[in-house]
Amino acid sequence: MPGLPDPHAGFGVGALVHILRSQLITKLPYPDGDYADKTVIVSGSNVGLGKEAARHYVRLGVKKLILAVRSIEKGEAAKKDFQSTNPSSPTNVEIWRLDMASYDSVKSFAKRAGGLERLDICIANAGLVQYEWSQAEDNETTITVNVVSTFLLTALLLPKMRQTSKQYNTQPTFTITSSGAHSFTTFPQKSAPEGELFNTINDEKDVANFKQQYPLSKLLEIYAVRSIADKYPNPIVPVNCVDPGLCHSDLAKDAGWGVYLLKVALARTTEYGSRTLFHAAEQGKDSHGGYFSDCRLADPALLVTSEEGKKVQERVWTELTAKLEKIQPGVTKNFG
Repeated sequence: MPGLPDPHAGFGVGALVHILRSQLITKLPYPDGDYADKTVIVSGSNVGLGKEAARHYVRLGVKKLILAVRSIEKGEAAKKDFQSTNPSSPTNVEIWRLDMASYDSVKSFAKRAGGLERLDICIANAGLVQYEWSQAEDNETTITVNVVSTFLLTALLLPKMRQTSKQYNTQPTFTITSSGAHSFTTFPQKSAPEGELFNTINDEKDVANFKQQYPLSKLLEIYAVRSIADKYPNPIVPVNCVDPGLCHSDLAKDAGWGVYLLKVALARTTEYGSRTLFHAAEQGKDSHGGYFSDCRLADPALLVTSEEGKKVQERVWTELTAKLEKIQPGVTKNFG
């Protein structure tokens, strides 16, 4: 959803006006440009925002489009859909399996991507909302998929994107789909002892705070993107993140009647929301570490920008990079 004040701090008139303006009034640019020579990866691209962002690349004739999906069958269905709506497109659409709940799958996917002729754009859009606790790898599943695997994928693909920049004198960009929902958590686990943030976030017994797990995962994404920019401020490949707003999609299909009615009243179409992903992915070096909302550079929630937030961000980055190093030693050097 659009960037909003922490709802636990009260829902004021200003927040309501912001939502209405963002969802119902703000005009988002229709994707355009020349992508004839480029290679693009979009993860989570068989449905929803990722699928519609991918469709724009097909319409614009990108040379190679890789749909990174869990289900090859669903990916093939998306490919057929693209071909039916853009029958004259020269795009070579390939379906590659990527299961973000598996570190081995992420590593295998990245190794395959290393063999590409070039890689100009990656939109890391794959994510999920969980309503019951489960575990994937060494974390609660939401955290593995939305956070750890997302930044493992980032680190593993950046070298190929840097090579592309140097070889073809072009500007690759890595974009992560985040959410304004990051402002819907107070990050109750931030008071955990030093070195215990992720262990506390992953605590199966902490049922009371689990409803904040998805917003928290989006907050952690923003912390990590900003940390990359802080640590490595002069990138060949900028890394940014984007809030697509409240959209019609399958992401929160089991969220209940409240969310359903909110979507009926305010949600953007999936195509309209996908424009934000496309926009963020075409921004240059100045977008590094940036958070985009409504196709504009925006400020994330106070829990990110405050002095407290900066301290928590550093703790998150320290623990996240330790996890990444355990998964694949030396991988965090790729951020630089």
